Parts: sequence; C-alpha cells; structure tokens
Amino acid sequence: MKSRYNRGMRTQALGQTGLEVSVLSYGAMRISSVWSRDDFLPEHDAKGQAALAAAYDAGYTLFDHADIYGNRLCEEIHGRMLKDSPELRRQTIIATKCGIRWAGDSGPLAPHRYDFSGEYILESCEGSLRRLNVETIDLYQLHRPDELMDPDEIAEAFLELQAAGKVRFFGVSNFRPDQLTALQAALPFPLVVNQVEIHLGRLACLEDGTLSQCLSEGITPLAWSPLGGGWLGDGGEAGDSEHRADLLATMDAMAARLGCSRTVLALAWLLRHPSGIIPIVGSANPERIKASAAAADLDLTREDWYTLLIAARGKPLP
Repeated sequence: MKSRYNRGMRTQALGQTGLEVSVLSYGAMRISSVWSRDDFLPEHDAKGQAALAAAYDAGYTLFDHADIYGNRLCEEIHGRMLKDSPELRRQTIIATKCGIRWAGDSGPLAPHRYDFSGEYILESCEGSLRRLNVETIDLYQLHRPDELMDPDEIAEAFLELQAAGKVRFFGVSNFRPDQLTALQAALPFPLVVNQVEIHLGRLACLEDGTLSQCLSEGITPLAWSPLGGGWLGDGGEAGDSEHRADLLATMDAMAARLGCSRTVLALAWLLRHPSGIIPIVGSANPERIKASAAAADLDLTREDWYTLLIAARGKPLP
C-alpha cells in the first residue's frame, strides 16, 4: 500500500551510517500528553497519532524516542501506528534511548539513576522493540552518562544487539567529548550521533569541543530542546531577563525581514552549522509541527548567523 504521507523534506547523512534522514527530527516525548499510565485515555492516543501523522505529512523521517518518554507510552503510541500502517516503516528511521531508571524500580531504596550495565541495555532494547512493534531499531542511544559505565561491557551489549539484528547503529546523548571518546575506544564501529542541548540560549556545545568532535569524527549532533523549552519560539517570552529580551528583539526583527517565524529562524540557525546539527522538533501540535518544517528551506547568511550568535552571547566577539 502506498503511504499517504509522502511530502518530501531536504535530507542529510546521519553520521557514518549511509542513511539519509530529514534535516529536522520529530521528537515524540510529548505525544502521550500525560506521564502517568493511569491518566492515559483513548483521546490521548488519538492526539498522539495525529501529531505523528502531521510529522509524516510534513516530511520528517527521523523519529526521536526514549523508553522513559510518557512512562513508555510514547513508544507504544508510535508502535500502534506502525502496526496499523506498516507501509510507514519504510520511511521511518526510528531512534530511541535507554539508560535512565526511575526511583524504586528495582526496590524501595533504589534512587533515580542511570544504568549502562550490559544486562539493562539488553533488557531495555527488548522492551523498546516490543512497544514500537519493530524488529530492528535504526539508532539506539545511551540517554545520560552513567558515571559507572564500563565501555567494554557496553561494547559487548552493543555487539550482541547488532549481531542479533535488533539494532543497526548506536549513538549517545548528553555525553561530553571525553566520555564519547572513552566509549568509542572500546567499539569496533563508530558512534554516529551525540544528542545534546544546543540552541541560541545554550551555546556550551560551541565552546566545549562537542561540535568540533562531531565535525572531526563524522558524528551527527542531534539538538534537543532547540527552542530552549519554548521561550525562543513563537509566543515565547523573556521573563525578567534583559539578555533574553534583547535576543528575542533581534530575532523578531530578523524574522520579519526574512519573512519567517521566530521558531523557523531558531531552527535554521542550528541547521546552518557545518557539523550537520539536526534539531528535534518536539511540539505535539500538528500545525506547529508542519510550520516548523519551513526551517529546512531557510538558508541563513554568515552575517545573519553571526548577528544571532552575538545577540545570544550578549556581548561582542573577542
């Protein structure tokens, strides 16, 4: 059956995978509407499916999940959609993450923590495969750095998943460059992404070596919260921050000149970086999901890019 979701979006390479993916990713963290399974209703499922449908219709092909999103409900919502419309799988690159554990999940004294033990990675992957209704995860990522991680143990788990055909490629999320290097040294294949928080309100990845490492090693940066949790987007406010107010004023003036929204401008600023940043659009509003796709077609000049950087810094370049 031919998919009704077939609008194209500009694509780019995903790390060293040979895969071509949409230059914007759709982030599914909010599609469940609720985080408590007891509060989840049929209308929440319908709303989540509508958000996913809007993303497919707008040309997104890279879908970002994590096992904890919506207390595992988000993977289930997408899994039901893929089961009902199996033709969508051919145009879906599924990324999901593991490694975050809730307090009390293995006993009353267990704290909220991170777990990259081989046993937990394998167990988590099985759960995500089941919920997503797929045989293979395209991109499997470690969610937040586990200070007790043993790179050799992780490598053993990754190799087992790859050999079994359960995962195609691997990456990390929120890793410092040195942490990524330590893990990479134990692996016989390249890590292909590092998912980090980067936006005009958080420039650390430009300064701490993260993006430079991505450039030099062919790693794709995935940008979570590319609108800073919303304040950089349309309708976002600066609060009592004079710095933020000045940045938003600069963005509004430029957006008016370029004939785009502030949201599109913020996403396009990330897309302009030569490391190939893929912003993750996380709205569950179908109209916002579709409107954000316009960023794929906005090419900022160097002058405009640096104008926004200087405004984001709040001071001139050295």
